[in-house]
Amino acid sequence: MVKRDFRRLAKAAAVAVDDKKAVDVAVLDVRKESDVADYMVVAGAQSSTQLRALFDAVEESLLELGIRPLHREGRPHDRWLALDYGGLVVHILSREAREFYRLEQMWEKAKTVSWEKNRSVRRK
Repeated sequence: MVKRDFRRLAKAAAVAVDDKKAVDVAVLDVRKESDVADYMVVAGAQSSTQLRALFDAVEESLLELGIRPLHREGRPHDRWLALDYGGLVVHILSREAREFYRLEQMWEKAKTVSWEKNRSVRRK
């Protein structure tokens, strides 16, 4: 099995959703907190249309890096969509769903990963 740089992929996913104007994008290092993944990206959407656009942007961006999701969760009209890449899970939620589920607080001891300043993963 190929070793993946999930930190780099998480940053690429964050840049992809940021490019589509996601709200409050967070990249979390959950290696010590979760058995599910090493990194989580959590992003907010202001409409169902934007929710789907963010989902598609992540999938397209990581596909350009040669990575396909292992699993997709949710439907276009849902309030929460997720992409599972093994060591990375990307959560895209409506404002209401994000306030209700408060995912970042589930991993309150997780380290926040800086991604905004390092845009080297941005596509040319």
